[in-house]
Amino acid sequence: MFQLETPHLRLTELSARDTDFLIDLLNCPTFLANIGDKKVRNTEDALRYLAEGPAASYALHGYGLWRVALKKDDTPIGICGLVRRDVLPAPDIGFALLPAYAGQGYGYEAAQACRDYAIGTLALPRLLGITDDDNLASQRLLEKLGLRYEGKMAVYADEPELRLYTLYK
Repeated sequence: MFQLETPHLRLTELSARDTDFLIDLLNCPTFLANIGDKKVRNTEDALRYLAEGPAASYALHGYGLWRVALKKDDTPIGICGLVRRDVLPAPDIGFALLPAYAGQGYGYEAAQACRDYAIGTLALPRLLGITDDDNLASQRLLEKLGLRYEGKMAVYADEPELRLYTLYK
């Protein structure tokens, strides 16, 4: 089973045990504003999201969005990982934390582990990051990880262009 560890966090594959946590996370105002509405309102929706999103990505690519939990007590605090989108030329790093855990360095710690795994273990030649213009915290985190702003790109039909960041190996 996949696992990454940092000084404070453990990243593992998301599973059916995480449905309640996912319902909470995916409906946080910050998630809805910065990432979008994944239409996950109940256990059935969460299981669909897992099957069509993270689990499908694990099977197809060997990576995806992972569960981020505190090492000390296994409390899930967010998701972080690598997302392969058809419209992007390389995987992008994605992350989201429950509001109670934001601003404490956990996002950077998790994203740094994912970046190092992507570049070191998977030997990906390029890693991307995408964010909207208003998400300054994510922009700062991507830059702290070493990704550089390259310009704007249309990622989703009928939505504003997103800021594209890149890190080359």
